[in-house]
Amino acid sequence: MLTSSDLRELTVEQLDTKLAELREERFKLRFRSATESIENPMQFRALRRDTARVLTILGEKRRKA
Repeated sequence: MLTSSDLRELTVEQLDTKLAELREERFKLRFRSATESIENPMQFRALRRDTARVLTILGEKRRKA
């Protein structure tokens, strides 16, 4: 799980990269859950919340610039 303080230290480019990674990971998890059962369904919630956290901080940084 990502923390807000750690994310605030990253640059906009790094946040964009992190967002792309989270979205890809969520896609893979959705695909895997459709074909087999996953051991921890709470991963969906964690990925969704991490994505929202990154988007929030990314928006804050872009508004400041």
